[in-house]
Amino acid sequence: MIKQFINKLMGKAPASTLSNLGKRHVVPAKVHGINVDWVDERALNVVRTLQDRGFEAYIVGGAVRDLLLGLKPKDFDVATNATPEQVKAAFRRAFIIGRRFRIVHVVYGRGREHEVIEVSTFRAHLDNAEAEQVKGNERSSKQELAGMKHAVDASGRVLRDNVWGPQDQDAARRDFTINAMYYDPETGNVIDYHGGIADAKKKVIRMIGDPATRYREDPVRVIRAVRFAAKLAGLGFKMEAKTAAPLKKAAKLLADVPQSRLFDEMLKLLQTGHALASIEQLKLHGLAKGIYPLLDIVVERANEQFVTTALNDTDRRVGEGKPVAPSFLLACVLWSDVRETWAQRSVKQPSFPALQDAIDEVFDSRIGDVSGRGKLGADMREIWMMQPRFEKRSGSGPWTLVDQARFRAGFDFMRLRADVGEVDEALSDWWQEFSIASDSEREDLLQQVRQAQQKAQRAPRVHSVRRAPKPTDEATDDPRFRPVSGEGDEASGDAPAKKRRRRRRKPTGDAGGSPVAE
Repeated sequence: MIKQFINKLMGKAPASTLSNLGKRHVVPAKVHGINVDWVDERALNVVRTLQDRGFEAYIVGGAVRDLLLGLKPKDFDVATNATPEQVKAAFRRAFIIGRRFRIVHVVYGRGREHEVIEVSTFRAHLDNAEAEQVKGNERSSKQELAGMKHAVDASGRVLRDNVWGPQDQDAARRDFTINAMYYDPETGNVIDYHGGIADAKKKVIRMIGDPATRYREDPVRVIRAVRFAAKLAGLGFKMEAKTAAPLKKAAKLLADVPQSRLFDEMLKLLQTGHALASIEQLKLHGLAKGIYPLLDIVVERANEQFVTTALNDTDRRVGEGKPVAPSFLLACVLWSDVRETWAQRSVKQPSFPALQDAIDEVFDSRIGDVSGRGKLGADMREIWMMQPRFEKRSGSGPWTLVDQARFRAGFDFMRLRADVGEVDEALSDWWQEFSIASDSEREDLLQQVRQAQQKAQRAPRVHSVRRAPKPTDEATDDPRFRPVSGEGDEASGDAPAKKRRRRRRKPTGDAGGSPVAE
């Protein structure tokens, strides 16, 4: 007991776990073939800064995996033996975040163009039996966790993991072998403890240690397994049978994970460029329902034309390096609910108030409290409220609409509706042209709409009748030359004919002779 207590204080793993630490293999650059030119300059700066201060520092995780596979990573993480406080002291703009897992965000740039390099400290691989036991769970035990460095709940879920250790233990506590490699860009070496390079060559996704135990430690690994399988499926990767077997049963453990964390994991599934592949993996492993209510709806509607189009569009934009917003995709997924509720309410309410009430109802029933009343909800609302405004192309409406901050999102949404035949494609084309036109060109476009509206308004009211020449005696009996009942001779200038002509024209213009605006 005394030895266990001392080991806990020192951050040492008990002897029972040491056999799972794997064996250190140093793989040189000439063997693994990583292209150092694909390593982000900011990640290189973080590694060099820490190494210059005497610490170990490596690029770690998915970035190393992608570099080995010949893919250019989008995100870079760094692992080091420096504590969070030591990392923070090494950089001008660095922030310690998290309580469950304390890490450091080193920030480069400002505004929307900023980049974050996530730096984590090597953690000890501790046996759950050695951790402090907490009665609550991840959602309810914040007060009980105060002051604890390593704690688990009754199911074995790790609630706090801030005990530092050596690199080999840090590798053992990571999830998949292909994510547990360390790359030193200064020496060019890759450090591999669990056969990650071999698994990458065999195209296998394999859990380190016992999969069922690892899913209990952190149930979100269920979602991560699906995400990696979806991302790498196009390269021929498959999940190891032993890793896949406990997925469905372990998914029940997600019930105790905070909704906000599940929401973030859902967005990672849908917005990393493999949304449709992720949905296929969820179905393949029996996870189409039960992970998160909003994700259940996405999976259920993935075969609907409008949602499929939106998911494809999101994957395309990610592949092209363009930004994507969760508000846009979720607005597409829930649009059928809004549209149907709007139609029902419009029977008794004016259109715009009916749409507002329909949106509130959908938020309450589908999104709840998770981001539903924050910026994401506000953006979704604005996208939906724009849709009827696209139909009105008169007055100052188009000018004010095109200047709105969220116009592009609203327009892209309407364009998808046009792609599936929900609105006229000509309307989408008109707004595309109007959005990029000069002021004079916009005036011409609006004038064209006014003329088209005037023509459409006049056409049903004016029924032209072919006028016959004044009949001769010989033609009197010919029905083609008989006058229409009640009509006089236009050529004769009879007053009744003039009055009738004025009455026919009056509805097409106002008192000043200008066209009636719709």
